[in-house]
Parts: sequence; C-alpha cells; structure tokens
Amino acid sequence: MDTFGLLANGLVAALQWQNLLYALLGVTLGTAVGVLPGIGPALTVALLLPVTYRLDPTGSLIMFAGIYYGGMYGGSTTSILLNTPGESASIVTALEGNKMARKGRGGPALATAAIGSFVAGLIATIALAFLAPWVVKVALSFGPADYFALMVLAFITVSAAFGDSPLRGVTALFIGLGLGVIGIDLQTGQARLVFGIPDLLDGIEVTTLAVALFAIGETLSIASSRTQMKEEVLAVKGSVWMTLEDWKRSWGPWLRGTLIGFPIGAMPAGGAEIGTFFSYAAERRLAKHPEEFGHGAIEGVAGPEAANNASAAGTLVPLLTLGLPTSATAAIMLAGFQQFGLQPGPLLFANNAPLVWSLIASLLVANFMLLVLNLPLIGLWVKLLTVPRPWLYAGILTFATLGTLGANGAMSGRLGPIPFSFELLILLAFGILGYGLRRFGYPIAPVVIGLILGPLAEQQLRRALAISQGDPMVLVHTPIAITLYIVAAAAVLIPLYFRLRGKGAVLSQMASDED
Repeated sequence: MDTFGLLANGLVAALQWQNLLYALLGVTLGTAVGVLPGIGPALTVALLLPVTYRLDPTGSLIMFAGIYYGGMYGGSTTSILLNTPGESASIVTALEGNKMARKGRGGPALATAAIGSFVAGLIATIALAFLAPWVVKVALSFGPADYFALMVLAFITVSAAFGDSPLRGVTALFIGLGLGVIGIDLQTGQARLVFGIPDLLDGIEVTTLAVALFAIGETLSIASSRTQMKEEVLAVKGSVWMTLEDWKRSWGPWLRGTLIGFPIGAMPAGGAEIGTFFSYAAERRLAKHPEEFGHGAIEGVAGPEAANNASAAGTLVPLLTLGLPTSATAAIMLAGFQQFGLQPGPLLFANNAPLVWSLIASLLVANFMLLVLNLPLIGLWVKLLTVPRPWLYAGILTFATLGTLGANGAMSGRLGPIPFSFELLILLAFGILGYGLRRFGYPIAPVVIGLILGPLAEQQLRRALAISQGDPMVLVHTPIAITLYIVAAAAVLIPLYFRLRGKGAVLSQMASDED
C-alpha cells in the first residue's frame, strides 16, 4: 500500500472517538505545560508514563505526541507575555515577541506564533509521512554491526546535543550506560550488579528513572533555589487578530521557518533551538524592515515559531524509523514505546504499522486542535502564569510519587513493622541524582538514553563479534556502518556550525539593542 493509503487508514483510526479524546487531552496538557515557565513537555510525558502503563498503547502514544506538539505551541505564550521562555526553543521568540507585547501588539504576536506553528506542523507532518518509509527501507538492510554503528551515532550525538559541555554530556551518558548493565544478562543468564537484591534482577525501570530525574529532580532543584524572580505578565491589549500587513509579512517567514526547522530537527544532534536561531538570523537578513528587529519585528516571531514546530515533526523521523532520540522529549517518548514492549525502528513499521500510521495521522488532527485551542483560550493560558510555584511543584511531586506507586510500587520489603516499596526508594535515590546533575550543570536526557540504548548496543556488538568469531574489523566492514560513523562526526560539527552562526546573529542583535 502506498503512503497515501497508509496515511488515510491512519487518519480513520486517529478520528475514532477514543483517539480523538487522547489527542485532545495531550494537546491541552502540552499547551498548559508549555505556558508554565520551567515545566516542559519532557517533564509532563515523564509524569504520565506510570499513569498510562495499563492504557491502550496507541492512545497513550497519541497523547504523548500531542503533549510534544502542544508544548511547542505553549512556549511562545510565556516568551511573548512574560519574556520567560517555557522551552529553550522559545528563547528567540522572546526577543521580538515581548517587545511587540510591550507596544500593545501582544495579540498579533500570539496569532502569528499560533498560525505559524499550525502551518509548519501541517507541512512537516506530511513530510514525515513521506520521508519515514524511505528511511525504513534503508534501515531494513541493517546488520548487527550496522545497528551498533547506529547506537554509536546515538551516543555521540546525545553527548553533543544535550548540555553546554560535551564532557558533561558524556559523563551523564555513562551514568545511564552503567545503570543499563544492572540486571540479568540476556545472553548468559548471569546476574550483574544486583548486590543480592531480588528487585534489581529485572534491571532499572525506565519509567521510574525518567520520572525521578525529570520530575523529582526538577522539584528538588526549584525548592532549593533561594532566589525568586518577580515576573510581570503583560496583558493582551486590543485584538488578537492579525492585520493584512501582518499576514503579508508573516507568510514568507512561516514557510522559510518550516524549511529550516524540519531538516534540522530530523538531524541527529539538531534540536529545535538550533532551527529557531538559524531562522531568526535568516529573517533578519531577508527583512524589508530590518530597522524593526530588536524593537518588535513580527518576522522575528513568525519564522522561529514555525521552525520550532517543524523541528518537532522532524525529531520524530529518526525516533520512529531508527529509534534515535534527538531531544529530551523524544527520549521520554522512546521510554513510552518500550513500556508497551515496542522498539522504535524499521521493524516497528513492519510489525506495528497501524499504530505508527495512527500516530502520524493524529499529528495532523492535533495541529487543528491546537489552532482552535490557542487563540480563543489565550485568557485561560495567561491565568496559568499566576499559579504559585510552591503549589505547582508540590502537585508534581505528589503526582510523580503516586504514579510510580500505582505502576511499579508493590510493597516488596519491611523496615521493622513498616512495609515499604523498593521502587519508591529507587525513585527517591534517582530524584536526588537528578537534583545533583542539575546542580552541577549536567544534562538529564543522556542518562535516560544510556539506560534505554545501552543494552541494545551491547546486544548488537556481541552478535556482530559472534558472527565474525571475534574479529573487531566487522564493525567497520559494511558501507552502512562506515557511513553512520561519518554521519556521527558530521552530527557534531554541522550543528555546532549552525549554533555558532545563528547565535552569533542573535547576540549581535542583542548587543545593538543595548547600544
């Protein structure tokens, strides 16, 4: 069946009432958490992993994807009205969007962000549908050595993509790889690093680690912060609709942002923030009114927001086709697949085609839902900004604990007369680890990715060496493996070039503003 037929079948499944409900719940939650500063889609998906453990896999994954898209939408609201990006990808939006809001043009700024996100998400999702089968055809020819090269690509790009320092990214990755060794060796049946604790024989639960690092660690980090910034929320004055002149100045940046954001999002170690920086730099060069940049140019909101949402669809290309996460949210979604016994990659399209195409088609539905939700309900999203931080994070801590207890928290021991759950002890221990990583500037996502991909990399390496009778040259024997190693090197150098070029333009703009 061709792509059109598969996408049509997926759309029929996505339009079933239960999947529509999951999509609506996902985009609503995603928008809400995107609006709240410091609460991103990765944290929200991590919180929901234990809750969705016994739900329908298709519906749960549709909800996770809706949260991802909604979070990309919602981040623009805080950037424009609060000058505080809800996500790192919304940093550039704050440069021009907040200045538009201070001039009383917050409505058009929010409108061009919402419509640009819709246009970019729609085009990028269609591109995902047509590009993914082609990538799958290539990936189906992979052997064990090729899969190991793919894992190496994942490890290198993860170390480079997350955090300010590659060394800290590598350190966080090795923590995850070390945790992945715990449990029973699938090939020999020997227990490794369990220290006589029966609860560790099955290894570390990915959902417990994700919730601990993202939710518990973030809560402890906020609670330990001594400084409380006073945040001023700008009211939306006048109409939220764009004028004809605003439309004329926005449609070009929407399309250019989509063309920039999608391939960079799909590229290993790309990331949404790189696409937004590059889009801003491009719009600044192509603008007919360059003097407005730094003072509220609508192109500086339209282009980066389109690039932001296009990159979200681009991120799903390597995730679904190769099992390669290129963002923190994609890493948590990878954990979501695994909790249902699914492994993203080429075989996912062969063995679970209805689920994959329902997920892709649901992104089209989610885009329409988000457009309807964002502009009419802008007043509600603004009110969310007034929620006291202590209430917010206390709720997150409670929800994370109860979710883990419900999914994996059977009482497994006793302290005297008091029963306790070993899984909750693990949750607390990894929560403290997450706080420590944040405290010293180490990225969180590589730990989760190391736990997920480490055992897979070990398995493929041992298979390749067994086939070659121990000859290590088998690892660089095929053109695919060599190509992947070259891509790994390029994945470090090319995003670094984009980041320096895009950020250079932004920093020069900020410097000129100060002058």
